[in-house]
Amino acid sequence: MGDYVLAIDQGTTSSRAIVFDKNQKIAGVGQKEFPQHFPKSGWVEHDLDDIWTSVVETCRTAIEEAGIGPSDIAAIGITNQRETVALWDRKTGDPVHKAIVWQDRRTASFCDELKGKGHETVFTEKTGLLLDPYFSGTKIAWLLDNADGLRARAEAGEIVFGTIDAFLIWRLTGGARHVTDATNASRTLIYNIAENKWDEELLDILRIPASMLPEVLDSAADFGVAKYDVLGAEIPVYGVAGDQQAATIGQACFEPGMFKSTYGTGCFALLNTGEDQVISKNRMLTTIAYRLDGKTTYALEGSIFMAGASVQWLRDGLGILDDAAKSGEMAAMADPEQDVYLVPAFVGLGAPHWDANARGAIFGLTRASGPNEFARATLESVCYQTRDLLEAMRKDWGSDAHASTTLRVDGGMVASDWTMQCLADILDAPVDRPQVLETTALGAAWLAGSRAGVWPDRDGFAKTWALQRQFTPEMSAEERARKYDGWQDAVSRTLSNR
Repeated sequence: MGDYVLAIDQGTTSSRAIVFDKNQKIAGVGQKEFPQHFPKSGWVEHDLDDIWTSVVETCRTAIEEAGIGPSDIAAIGITNQRETVALWDRKTGDPVHKAIVWQDRRTASFCDELKGKGHETVFTEKTGLLLDPYFSGTKIAWLLDNADGLRARAEAGEIVFGTIDAFLIWRLTGGARHVTDATNASRTLIYNIAENKWDEELLDILRIPASMLPEVLDSAADFGVAKYDVLGAEIPVYGVAGDQQAATIGQACFEPGMFKSTYGTGCFALLNTGEDQVISKNRMLTTIAYRLDGKTTYALEGSIFMAGASVQWLRDGLGILDDAAKSGEMAAMADPEQDVYLVPAFVGLGAPHWDANARGAIFGLTRASGPNEFARATLESVCYQTRDLLEAMRKDWGSDAHASTTLRVDGGMVASDWTMQCLADILDAPVDRPQVLETTALGAAWLAGSRAGVWPDRDGFAKTWALQRQFTPEMSAEERARKYDGWQDAVSRTLSNR
């Protein structure tokens, strides 16, 4: 057995594969974007075959770049976009419909209908989630009810469901394993996170046959063996976690009270609450951070739908910049006298508002407002939304002990010094940027590598976390309060139920 670990990081807009060596250093990387499909306003879909092809290609690229052979890889870890729904034929493995992506809002009216029937309480009590189109359950139900013949086929046992990790494992193992891990299961709206099992009552409400569902394993477990014809060697899959939980692991947030936030397409903040399943009173999510050796660790999570995606809108939608990386430079040149606020509710608002019908708006424009002010308002919106999440989590945690919480950050946006300084200023808290920014892939790799025996255990891994730079607050309390008050006013004007 080799001593390299392959991490598959299957994301919303691209697939990545990273080969890590025995010292947890990156040896090879492959990345490939794949098409996004928008069949109707608010609908987002992916072609599962596109995802599979991109994953295989990037794995082979990463292995080649590392200068090793497939047999040098001790284990594979998988991390993935969560909540995205894949359905495929049990016999052939062929997709029966395009995947419905986590961003998709087509089930908003169905969620409202379920709320009207008084079902949200039971869903929240059992899953820690809210009735929102974001999660998998209503997407599965929509496909069964709206795609020709799927319900009958599902009830006959011919169709299976999985989040993206489960689909990839099915393909990697040649259909030998239909499995997922507890973190991905916890995002489906049909998994009881206290009892760690699929919930019959919730399945009945959504009319989802239990025969469709994968077996749920620990985050570090034997998920099967990738076939020789996929990568050129038989390689065990030993680790799986949804992307935000994998980032939490990669940031070594193993102790209760540790807090991380990932800035990619969206922004996702997790607060480790240990063995305590904290039920939020402030519309945060209660979720499984990871499950190791049968022991479940929980977290509070806040989800922002538009972070890096808002910068992409500046580039692709408005055309006011040609490179997303320039947004920080533009923000630094913005007129400090202008208070421009962008509320990026392009696909509704996530936590703590959970308003699927809210839509984006911009406030405070003057004749002097231009591209630089738009760039600053866009980056500031990410910082304001992060504060919204942190404020709600502090209330739920039931203590002021975390008022001085240090935030560990990762994701593409954290490369911007301007954005990270703004984040520290708005939060009035230190922001730690690690040396290894690929924390999502690193977390999946640790799950696999530690189980394979080529990487250290949890305590040993935590000691390897290293700081690249800490950003500390520089803004005055008065300025911080004034700017945040303006943000809250802008948000209040966009809510659909105001």
